[in-house]
Amino acid sequence: MATLNDIRSTFLNYFAKQGHEIVDSSPLVPRNDPTLMFVNSGMVQFKNLFTGVETRDYQRATTSQKCVRAGGKHNDLDNVGYTARHHTFFEMLGNFSFGDYFKEEAIPFAWELITKEFGIDKNRLLTTVYHTDDEAFAIWKKLGVPEDRIIRIDTADNFWQMGPTGPCGPCTEIFYDHGDHIWGGPPGSADEDGDRFIEIWNVVFMQNEKFEDGSMTPLDMQSIDTGMGLERIGALLQGSHDNYDTDLFKSLIEASADVTNSDPYGDQNVHHRVIADHLRSTSFLMADGVMPSNVGRGFVLRRIMRRAMRHAHLLGAKDPVMHRLVPALVQQMGAAYPELGQAQSMIEETLQQEETRFKQTLERGLKLLDDEVAELEDEAPLPGATAFKLYDTYGFPLDLTQDALREKGREVDTDGFDSAMAEQKAKARAAWSGSGDSADSTIWFDIADKHGDTDFLGYDTEEAEGQVVALVKDGSEVSEAGQGDSVQLVLNQTPFYAESGGQVGDSGDIRVDGGVIRVSDTKKSAGVFIHMGEVVEGLVTVGAPAQLRVDPTRRAAIRANHSATHLLHEALREALGDHVAQRGSLNADDRLRFDFSHSKALSEAELSKVAADVNSYIRQNTPVETRIMTPDDARGLGAQALFGEKYGDEVRVVSMGRADTGKGNDGETYSIELCGGTHVRQTGDIGTFVILGDSASSAGVRRIEALTGAAAFDHLQRTAGQMAEIAGTLKAQPAEVMDRLKSMMDERKSLQNEISNLKQQIAMGGGAGGGAETKDIGGKTFLAQALKGVSGKDLRGLIDAHKQSIGSGVILLIAEEGGKVAVAAGVTDDLTGDVSAVDVLRAAVPAVGGKGGGGRADMAQGGGKDFAGADEAIAAAEAFLAS
Repeated sequence: MATLNDIRSTFLNYFAKQGHEIVDSSPLVPRNDPTLMFVNSGMVQFKNLFTGVETRDYQRATTSQKCVRAGGKHNDLDNVGYTARHHTFFEMLGNFSFGDYFKEEAIPFAWELITKEFGIDKNRLLTTVYHTDDEAFAIWKKLGVPEDRIIRIDTADNFWQMGPTGPCGPCTEIFYDHGDHIWGGPPGSADEDGDRFIEIWNVVFMQNEKFEDGSMTPLDMQSIDTGMGLERIGALLQGSHDNYDTDLFKSLIEASADVTNSDPYGDQNVHHRVIADHLRSTSFLMADGVMPSNVGRGFVLRRIMRRAMRHAHLLGAKDPVMHRLVPALVQQMGAAYPELGQAQSMIEETLQQEETRFKQTLERGLKLLDDEVAELEDEAPLPGATAFKLYDTYGFPLDLTQDALREKGREVDTDGFDSAMAEQKAKARAAWSGSGDSADSTIWFDIADKHGDTDFLGYDTEEAEGQVVALVKDGSEVSEAGQGDSVQLVLNQTPFYAESGGQVGDSGDIRVDGGVIRVSDTKKSAGVFIHMGEVVEGLVTVGAPAQLRVDPTRRAAIRANHSATHLLHEALREALGDHVAQRGSLNADDRLRFDFSHSKALSEAELSKVAADVNSYIRQNTPVETRIMTPDDARGLGAQALFGEKYGDEVRVVSMGRADTGKGNDGETYSIELCGGTHVRQTGDIGTFVILGDSASSAGVRRIEALTGAAAFDHLQRTAGQMAEIAGTLKAQPAEVMDRLKSMMDERKSLQNEISNLKQQIAMGGGAGGGAETKDIGGKTFLAQALKGVSGKDLRGLIDAHKQSIGSGVILLIAEEGGKVAVAAGVTDDLTGDVSAVDVLRAAVPAVGGKGGGGRADMAQGGGKDFAGADEAIAAAEAFLAS
């Protein structure tokens, strides 16, 4: 029996032999279609090739595309587990032609693969064509399909279009007849919804372009888009019409039965089916970067998780079990999708954490549901207010409550649920308006209320498509903006990071059909990302699809600085102690700034150790890992919280570095922090780390500024250049510069001392601009001297020398050097009881433009501005002594 892995390989290899490029599946989060929550068909990644916007080095392609239908307009969640062919996750096999071959080759390819490669009995097959497509009808007839098994369909079932306008074309489909023992009729009949005739392949002939008036013209590039569900064809080839009877699902169902100790195929089979299907969708979504949250794609993921976990609970599982099923999934699908194995540990950890949390509320929520149902009349729906309470208090999405009630034969009053939701939103808006935020901030709440939170894609991409949902100009919403207008844009999804947590907002370009917006900054308010910029070309309108591109060079530099900040934080804790905690940060493109609690400046040795440690972990080049968990779980792991940040029910935990001695509860990780910012993929991407300096930020808080990457390299280059220039000036090798400088400093100090001594000798000898005169004033010897070319720091020594020379008396010295005037007064010890040097000084300094001064009774010093008043100052001192 061919396994699903065999069937996938057979399909891809067949088309490879027909000249098709085997293209890897794109991620489940679409980057080129803002209208989709998840990739739901094989053609999504090729949309721009079909429209001619993009070209690649191949014109034929074949894929096995991962698809999810569990949100938005494509939502099969409610039917999963209860039908034979509904899934939240499935694989779409497809072959594509981008202007290369068309109907005359596409139809024979399909027929040959199905009847020869897969060996399906052609007598069990029938086909459909669009009712006006005579060309496709003729090709099928030429291949030997009887006319009575070529059915013309005149509905949209056999006409595909990308949207209301744009590329479109007829389809042809292949159906398999499972036999008259199964109820159902052929396509186009009244009983077509039965299970007897099952569509196994659809071929779209993308041949026309449709316009707003309904008219169509042939496309210049006519293309082929096909799709065949792997699970559906797998069931057929394995002798069943039930997808859950395939080898892959059987292995997952049996694994589910094993961990829950229950019968895999008895009355509880529906629970195992749900678990098996949801295990695939949740695991692949997480492998492609979607993490559980309360908004957007993360909310859909959480809904799927919790639905599976409730079914595990119904099977009697007392402890979390979903994570224990991941190895079985990886064993089945890991070879075809390596990303699954690479993310296995993260998937297991996230599933375990989510199920542990959900189990804490599940029993209480189900008890409330049971109590409410017990009070209802027969067949009465559950009140919407109760369903909303389950959602708001216990985290039960509406569909989970509906799923639980389905087993009881009841429904939910969805109108009442919507009313309760609307009432809560009204209260939230009133609270927002009265929260103290600026009045114009309510505009963002209104936009968020109308369109929902912005879905952030920027953790793993810098380019994506989005749809403009709101335009704000001059504080008001507008429908369009033109060239030269300063605008604020909100899109349904974006790769632009909004300023928060110390990381600056992204800049870049947003392009719409006929217009370009240059984004200078990105901020966030009320859950929406606000792209602030200018329309530099053309016109932008609300509703327009847009291509968003973050400035990659700037983003890379910001990421490097942010990741380096985490390493710096831990290095400071190791060097200085556990009291170190973040008190603020800035992660920009040109530098990083980190404020932390510490009472004194860092020594050169401490700074050197911190820089060396950070660079050591950069050179490790270990992966930077991100996990989602509760704040309590994160702190239990040893994660550092950011100062001033508010945390909700879940946080992103960023880990990096392999510690020598072990950090945190995992015993291996160097840095573990709660952080919502963007980071490098490997620590080596930071490049180089250089500390510029340490300074005081505020009382008890120090600040380090540093550089990384290219900025750090440029800084080191400049420093090296300056060192080379200094070495050249000193006529020394760079390694000899410090010794040469020390020698020069010693020589300079010696010369300064020599000069000081000479000046003192000159002054004592009556030189330096004025002689030393002594007078008897009031019975005291008074010596006064005005000195040119003598600095203020030399006056104390001269005062002491004059005291020795006169034995007893009062000295006043006025000196000038380099435009600076200094005044000093001295009194010998025997006279300090009668006169104070401070009083003598204060009597003299006003004459030279000084004010005040201070010291002791035996020595006082001050300054002035005008040396020309020296004689007047001496006279003022004499007058003071004589009084």
